[in-house]
Amino acid sequence: MKRIRCPKCKQYNTFDETRYSKGQSLVFECTSCRKQFRIRIGTSKLSSVDKDEADKQDAEDLGFGLIEVVENVFAYRQSFALKEGDNIIGRQNPGDNITIPIETTDRSMDRRHCVITVTRDPSTGKNSYSLRDYPSLTGTFLFNRILGNREQVMIEDGAIITLGATTLIFTAD
Repeated sequence: MKRIRCPKCKQYNTFDETRYSKGQSLVFECTSCRKQFRIRIGTSKLSSVDKDEADKQDAEDLGFGLIEVVENVFAYRQSFALKEGDNIIGRQNPGDNITIPIETTDRSMDRRHCVITVTRDPSTGKNSYSLRDYPSLTGTFLFNRILGNREQVMIEDGAIITLGATTLIFTAD
């Protein structure tokens, strides 16, 4: 079974790809919003492992760090590059304007859960990173310690951040 994402509402629809041949064009109707959209069955030039590595390498090349998302319950991995300034992290929702929209079904993660702020010292060129809760309903945990409402702490390479049932692993530049 393959999952495809509706371009309008971002919900996943599944279908049995073994019933179709490579190069065949299919029209789908989203089960949630009823939008019709088209896909073409084919293979990617990169394997999924290569894609993950390429995404991670692209993110590391930016020089502001990386967030690896590993959902404990759902085992779905994502990578996001950080940018200079505030990086608002939360559950992906169509129409929300956040920096790091995590694709998840974990309802214990808020739409705006926490913020990682990246600042670069112009004299040394080194980055510093701070984490704060947005505030969220379930709280933000750094190494199993819950942060207070809008409490800001400095984080370093290898920090483990937990948002609901989702774990983030921070990698500095």
